[in-house]
Amino acid sequence: MPNDTALFLGQFLRSPGTIGAVAPSSRRLAAAVCAPIPERGEPIVIELGPGTGAFTAEIQQRLGGRGHHLAVELNEPLARLLAGRYPAVDVAHADAMRLGELLAERGLRSADVVISGLPWAAFPGAMQRELLGAVTEAMSPGAAFTTFSYIHAIPLSSARRFRALLAERFEEVVPGRTVWRNTPPAFVFHARRPR
Repeated sequence: MPNDTALFLGQFLRSPGTIGAVAPSSRRLAAAVCAPIPERGEPIVIELGPGTGAFTAEIQQRLGGRGHHLAVELNEPLARLLAGRYPAVDVAHADAMRLGELLAERGLRSADVVISGLPWAAFPGAMQRELLGAVTEAMSPGAAFTTFSYIHAIPLSSARRFRALLAERFEEVVPGRTVWRNTPPAFVFHARRPR
């Protein structure tokens, strides 16, 4: 959506360290990132950094009214947009570091799936470690974590550090195929069973 792209770009220019992208993710990337959402049951799905809702729409479609979808967005204008656009989604304008508190406030048990749109490669090492710690502590033993990285970030030391951290924090980490139909192209990491 052109308006989403303009809003996203404006928020990126105001805060590139927390937005981390110049445009919303494509439908193809959303489908790849949201693949671990179970087809049955009442899963608790946490979405981190939903932005304008590219992954939110895919999560809602896959859930089809089941479970609980908590979307945690630090940027207030984006959180407001998301809450208005997706009334069935529990949108929290909050820092993802507070994930445990956010679940407890809602009387929710640990997450079954965590979908992340956060710009991990833009974060310093200490923040990556602390944030991923908050994520894994909020997950059930067999839960899935999915995130993505832009292809141009592969050689960055911060991206390599994050990949090593994923391997340290999860029993299984599987890189997905590159999604070329995204701006910029991206690839997905599927991780399971937090340590």
